[in-house]
Formats: sequence, C-alpha cells, structure tokens
Amino acid sequence: MYEEIISLFYENRNDSEAKKMAAYMKNKFSFLGIKKPQRAALQKQFIKQSKKKKEVDWDLIFKLWDLPEREFQYLAVDILVALRNKLSKKEIVQIEKLITKKSWWDTVDLLASKLIGYILQKYPEGKKEIILKWSKSDNIWLSRTAILFQLRYKDKTDLELLSRVIFDNLNSDEFFINKAIGWALREYSKTDKCWVKNFILQNKLNPLSVREGSKYL
Repeated sequence: MYEEIISLFYENRNDSEAKKMAAYMKNKFSFLGIKKPQRAALQKQFIKQSKKKKEVDWDLIFKLWDLPEREFQYLAVDILVALRNKLSKKEIVQIEKLITKKSWWDTVDLLASKLIGYILQKYPEGKKEIILKWSKSDNIWLSRTAILFQLRYKDKTDLELLSRVIFDNLNSDEFFINKAIGWALREYSKTDKCWVKNFILQNKLNPLSVREGSKYL
C-alpha cells in the first residue's frame, strides 16, 4: 500500500500548481501540486486501510515525513488524525519529532490542535510539565504548540496554563509566537469575551497579539 500511494501521488503531480503552492509556503518545501480536495480523494482508500490497524505505523509516518514533497507530510498528519483514538500518551515523543522536523505552520498547527490537544485532553496527567517545558523551549514550534494545543477546548480551556504559556513568551519578537498568542486568545474569546478582554487590558502584549486576539471583542 505504501508504494501504491506514493506512485498515485506522483502520477497526479501538477507542476504549475506545485510552483504556486511552493511560493505560498515561501519556497520552504517542494510540492507535487496536488490541492487538498484532490489529495483527500487520492488518499481516501489508503486512510481507510490504515484505520483498520490496531496502532499507528510510525515507520510509515517517518518515511512519509522524509519524502521531499510536502503533500506526503500532509498525508502523514491525516493518517495520525484518523487514528488519533489509538494514540497513547507515550507517543507524544514521536509527535514532538514531527513538530521539530520540517517545521512550518501548516503541519505544526494541525499537530498541536488536532493531536497534542486531543491526547492531553484524554490523558491529562503530566500535561503541565510537558506544555511548560515546550513553552520555554528554544524551538519556536514547540512554544507555538504549547500556545495552540488548547485551541479546540472552548470551556474546557485551562486558563491558568494558557496564561502561563503566554507569559513565558510575552517578550518574544518572533512573528509565529505573537501570532499564535493572538490566535489562542481570539479562539477563546468565542467562549468568554470578558476574560480575553481583561487579559489583553491587563497585560502588555505584542501589538500583533492584541490585534489578532481582539478580532471578536
């Protein structure tokens, strides 16, 4: 099945679209030029077969991650999301490797919100230790993950933890960190506008974080 899906993707490459997609991602990665709807159709059966397995095939995931074209990393993320109910807490270590390799917002944000967020909600023991370690990491993508992992939590958001990871990164001049802070606040404002408004008023946030976080206030 692995060789089949690789061949199928290559057979459907579109060089014209590939250039556009690479340019959108600041030419950090090569692309096959397969847009999301087409990719979803191409990989549908492969994902279906993968879901029959009792656990995640990490060898497969890392093989896909090592391939040069970005669509294969998207496929790896889609497999993990499809199998996330079979992930255990110990597999956070494997996801951390993905966060820190070929890192960019397109994969990191999905790994953060759809996988790390899911696992730590299911297995909350030791959550703070993991997140606070990442929050203070020199790797901006681990810090971004710490900020964004609760993105889908709504009224289950741990506000103390959210505040701490924001404070850990308050003086950052990194665009992706300040953008993430604003995004996390904006998303939570859909649940509690008052809390977010007060948080922004009481803390000296980067202007980008304020602008993003205030969008729905």
